[in-house]
Amino acid sequence: MHDIRAIRENPDALDAALARRGDAPMSSEVLKLDEARRARIGAAETAQAEQNKASKLVGAAKAKGDEAEFERLRALVGDKKAEVATMQAEAKELDLQLTDMLARIPNTPANDVPQGADEADNVEVSRWGDIPTFDFTPKEHFEIAGVAGSMDFETAAKTSGARFVMLKGAVARIHRALAQFMLDTHVDVNGLLEVNTPVLVRDEAMYGTDKLPKFGEDSYQTTNGWWLVPTSEVPLTYTAAGDVLDEDALPKRYTAHTLCFRSEAGSAGRDTSGMLRQHQFEKVEMVSVTHPGNSDDEQKRMLRCAEDLLERLGIPYRTVLLCTGDMGFGARRTFDIEAWVPGQNTYREISSVSTTGDFQARRMNARFKPKDGGKPQFVHTLNGSGLAVGRCLIAVLENGQQSDGSVTLPDVLAPYLGGKTVLTAEGGLA
Repeated sequence: MHDIRAIRENPDALDAALARRGDAPMSSEVLKLDEARRARIGAAETAQAEQNKASKLVGAAKAKGDEAEFERLRALVGDKKAEVATMQAEAKELDLQLTDMLARIPNTPANDVPQGADEADNVEVSRWGDIPTFDFTPKEHFEIAGVAGSMDFETAAKTSGARFVMLKGAVARIHRALAQFMLDTHVDVNGLLEVNTPVLVRDEAMYGTDKLPKFGEDSYQTTNGWWLVPTSEVPLTYTAAGDVLDEDALPKRYTAHTLCFRSEAGSAGRDTSGMLRQHQFEKVEMVSVTHPGNSDDEQKRMLRCAEDLLERLGIPYRTVLLCTGDMGFGARRTFDIEAWVPGQNTYREISSVSTTGDFQARRMNARFKPKDGGKPQFVHTLNGSGLAVGRCLIAVLENGQQSDGSVTLPDVLAPYLGGKTVLTAEGGLA
């Protein structure tokens, strides 16, 4: 959410930020609505003062026995009362319109975010690992012999429709092991607080984390009004809503493993092979609530947490800084980590690590109290995938595949797989 006072003081800054994202200017539209709202508030206050003045004179006229003046003033009080109610109702409606308009304006990109139109303009900042070579044509994850019998799209389609999968046997266990490995690393190595969150949230939580109103069609809503979370970023970040935290309590660092749900509205035909893009998937999320002065360093820290997981798994990856045209609505800066998937001979996103600045904090009124005194200030919030479990499974299977249809698994998963390190061509663990 943008600060209306900042827009009043420097409307050109908002338009320049929107131009960087490829959007049309909006400051004049915002200020026009703001001026109308303020005019109604002023008119209501004037009418209220006139009502109060007339109310005081009513008693005096009655005491003097001046019935004509008494009736005139009483009628005036009634008229002013109705006028005040009308003006206040109009001001409230204009305030709602202004709030809705501000809620639909994307975040301001950080100065170091590259200008660009789409993913082709993203900037690679690093690579890690050697791309594996094969003496055979590498298969996509669902084609590998040891995987095919345990990755059941047909039965999932029978029960739920397209873009669902049932994982069975050893593949289901590997998927579970990956999530456990991620959580344990975040807790034991990275010092994050594990949280088991609800996956059903209220409108306020979706709104506060910038998923509403703009992206309602991308999420699922139950018939009684709850939303299925698109990621545990929503409940984790919203824990700070309405709070005034002590500065010494910052940063707050969380991690959670949850089911995630996305309708994928408008994504027909994109990445539909296998389990790359599903309506239901699992993710281990990282969220930080921090002091504004530390948020850039916190983003780097979170990025390293996600990269380190891939390095421990031995998965080659590259990290890219998203350009203004490819960055998410609420993000101020985003780094994507893309894992190498041999079956498609390309890198695929496996994590996004974003800072939103105070964009979400304003929406949910999350603040901290400076230890040296002064007014409470808005915190900064950050979120990142650490990692997308299903996509990580894809990368593990494809990078470890062997010519006989088996898969060599990362050593770090062995403790979660009873010491086993191979998915056999028959679909078992060895």
